[in-house]
Amino acid sequence: MDQKKIDRINELARKAKVQELTPEETEERAQLRAEYIAAYKRNLVAALESVRVVDDKGNKNPLKKKDLQ
Repeated sequence: MDQKKIDRINELARKAKVQELTPEETEERAQLRAEYIAAYKRNLVAALESVRVVDDKGNKNPLKKKDLQ
């Protein structure tokens, strides 16, 4: 997500504190927030996939995915 979109999210958040947003602005804010959260999750998953655990023998093993169901 680029900085321009993050700035727009912040601009809408500041505006919402002062006055009510129009329906179009509310929809735009929701869409931008969803996009931001998706990008954050992708970055987090990428970071976790690069983590390696070193065992007692010095072997580097990737983290195991946990089944959440």
